[in-house]
Amino acid sequence: MGVVFVYITNPDSRTANKVARHLLKKRLAACAHIFPISSTYWWKGRIVKEKEFVLIAKTRKELYGKMKKEVEKIHPYKIPCVAMIPVSANEKFARWLADETRQK
Repeated sequence: MGVVFVYITNPDSRTANKVARHLLKKRLAACAHIFPISSTYWWKGRIVKEKEFVLIAKTRKELYGKMKKEVEKIHPYKIPCVAMIPVSANEKFARWLADETRQK
């Protein structure tokens, strides 16, 4: 079982919390961290700077596809960032994460 973090940008805190709760309720994530960021990126031919909130959802690698689909269904962005980051985790944490992301 591989542990991954999924990095998801959001337009505001409310959206980030909505996405986090949705993923937690569906047992697609065991934990989520949300914090404010400043983003600078290309959009429609120009460079823009926006305040956003990043959500890092901790999950199992095999759940990434389902998580990505769920985020894309409810996210307000036309092109949401849903990026998987492989991580190395200690065994106790990995077991806890696996237990919390199984359907009960």
